Amino acid sequence: MSEISKALEECGALQYGEFTLASGAKSDYYINIKKASTNPRVLYLISQLMAEKMQTDNIRPDKIAGIVLGSIPLAAALSMATGIPFIMVRKEQKEHGTMKQIEGDLVPGDKVLVVEDVITTAGSSVKAIATLRENGAVITEIIAVVDREGGGKENLAEIGVSLLSLVKGSEIAKGKQ
Repeated sequence: MSEISKALEECGALQYGEFTLASGAKSDYYINIKKASTNPRVLYLISQLMAEKMQTDNIRPDKIAGIVLGSIPLAAALSMATGIPFIMVRKEQKEHGTMKQIEGDLVPGDKVLVVEDVITTAGSSVKAIATLRENGAVITEIIAVVDREGGGKENLAEIGVSLLSLVKGSEIAKGKQ
């Protein structure tokens, strides 16, 4: 079992049983990443592993983007680990105040690394990437804690984005045996 799988299981974020996912698909494991991202030890581990992956894969973004709500703590922790500013992407435009869908300083032409918690089909990631691109961001990679291997990698590839992950669903499934 990988270090990240073990940490997810120890903090209670990784659970085995019968679950229905947001996509409607059935799964024999569930990841409540909010349990992991509210645990300082696990959040720190995730940020360090993501920072290492960025260095190994020579990813040098101008900004890190988190999608409200699940990946915001991950983006903030990775920002602190790397010194790279982060931005927050809402799923919808605010109806009050500044009415912004993106919070933080995004300059057209900025290379942005999108951070996600768990990717299955990447539906919400694809929408967030479209929003970022409409605002001038250049996005070629996304990094997730877990790739559930539910078509997300392929869906992202269709829009020119590579998916990197700390652990794959098949590795988690092996860990429960």
